[in-house]
Amino acid sequence: MNIRYIYTLALVMGVATSSFAQEDSVQNDSILKMEQADKEAKEVQKEIDKAEKEAKKAEKEAKKAEKAQKKAEKETKKLEKLNGKIASTKQSMAKDEMKIIKIREKMEMDKIKGKLSPNDIAKTNKKLDKLKLGIVKAKEKLRKLEQKL
Repeated sequence: MNIRYIYTLALVMGVATSSFAQEDSVQNDSILKMEQADKEAKEVQKEIDKAEKEAKKAEKEAKKAEKAQKKAEKETKKLEKLNGKIASTKQSMAKDEMKIIKIREKMEMDKIKGKLSPNDIAKTNKKLDKLKLGIVKAKEKLRKLEQKL
């Protein structure tokens, strides 16, 4: 019986030791798995952060590009408006010059026919001077507008 008793005791101790060793390795495996899972989670988080950072950077670049586009459109509109003003001023000057020519021709014809009194001549000259002054002002305005280009 002693042998059986010793044999059983040895067997129980062997199983207990073996069982304990397996529990220890299971714990080690679970710890390793947890550490590995933590590492993977950290890596995933880093990738997410990096993606978010790139997205913010891309969004910032898009806003910058949109702002530059708006600025370019605004500048284009400004140039178009300026060109319109220049064309309008030139047209106004040409119109006034044509008026001056017509008034002079009419005045010469009326002088030849003898229809003009000294007061009429003075009024017509005053009108011509006013148109000439308008042309001078328009030329100055045109020069300033062209400088802006």
